[in-house]
Amino acid sequence: MTVYEAELVVDRRESAADGVLALTLRHPLGEDLPAWEPGAHVDVVLGPELERQYSLCGDPADRSAWRIAVLLEPAGRGGSAHVHAQLGEGDKVRVRGPRNHFRLEPASRYRFVAGGIGITPILPMLAAAEEAGAEWTLLYGGRTRNSIAFIEELARYGDRVTVCPQDESGLLDLDPVLDGLPEGTLVYCCGPGALLDAVEERCPAGRLRVERFAPKEQQKGEDAEFEVELAQSGRSVTVAADVSVLDAVRGAGVEVLFSCTEGTCGTCETDVLEGTPDHRDSVLTDAERQSGETMMICVSRCRGKRLVLDL
Repeated sequence: MTVYEAELVVDRRESAADGVLALTLRHPLGEDLPAWEPGAHVDVVLGPELERQYSLCGDPADRSAWRIAVLLEPAGRGGSAHVHAQLGEGDKVRVRGPRNHFRLEPASRYRFVAGGIGITPILPMLAAAEEAGAEWTLLYGGRTRNSIAFIEELARYGDRVTVCPQDESGLLDLDPVLDGLPEGTLVYCCGPGALLDAVEERCPAGRLRVERFAPKEQQKGEDAEFEVELAQSGRSVTVAADVSVLDAVRGAGVEVLFSCTEGTCGTCETDVLEGTPDHRDSVLTDAERQSGETMMICVSRCRGKRLVLDL
């Protein structure tokens, strides 16, 4: 599968809230960028060994530009600090994508829950739900009112949006939003892991869609060695108990796209032609896991002795 990749120009740089920088990216020759749907993200290559994923939070109908928003995390791994300190208007940055593992599925009703920078993939979902005539609400929390991003954009939706700064009202009160969900309601949530876990506890099976910034803790047994056949080349690779599929495949000289190596970004998703994956990612839905059609080879393994991958 061919993935779009290009050097884009930072056309505009503006504050979306305290500590949150919004960047508008355009093609240097004015070319249209690939189409995308709400929930999509792109890989931003900031330097050697410095690649991060950011949700697209602009207007999908505007093919001339992509907008991302980056929260400055002083204790982070350096990506957000680089964006805030180094990327100015007129600078170029390599961008790859878009990809989408957080698609807005058709529904008559939605309950959106966002925490902090988790608002970014949800912003375009609100506009899409509005255009579709769906009934929806958003519960949105942040540390302080000044740190809550895009609050002015959200004002146009009136009382369908409830903003809850933690220093004013405490943690988000999820029960009124999630108790007794009407039939046909889907819940979309993005934010800190603790918020996602709390929402998961309250949602009926099949109703919730989440996007995680950090991997969810997985229950796993003792790892064992297995074989991976690479269907495109007919080669076989042994995956040792202490080696990931990604590292084993790359060690055999096969180039594959990857980024986070934590099972959260979806960059290394690979089609499974035979065998049963042992899914350990934080991306796929339960239904996608049960289908066994794809796997994230950076963290997932094999339930058995052999996998055949489309590599």
